[in-house]
Amino acid sequence: MQGDLPLSYFIAIIYGMKEEAAVSDKKTMTLNLTETEMGVLEELSAKKDLSKTAVLRQALRLYQLVDIRLSQGGKLFLESADKGGEKAELMVL
Repeated sequence: MQGDLPLSYFIAIIYGMKEEAAVSDKKTMTLNLTETEMGVLEELSAKKDLSKTAVLRQALRLYQLVDIRLSQGGKLFLESADKGGEKAELMVL
């Protein structure tokens, strides 16, 4: 079961360290984005030097990881990098 897999497994998947599916195993879909959403995708793609498809794959894998951890009772926090180290819980709907 996916929920029993260690965090390191998901980190490896998010960063593409696990083998990608063979081309014949992949499915094609159409994705309609607003101009703003496409702008964000293009910005992230350029910033990370990744294709738009790779950015969306990473986002999907990250969302899957978050969903699994939250379903196990985990919480998601963001912590400020400054000296105060302010923490805020991120609520995912």
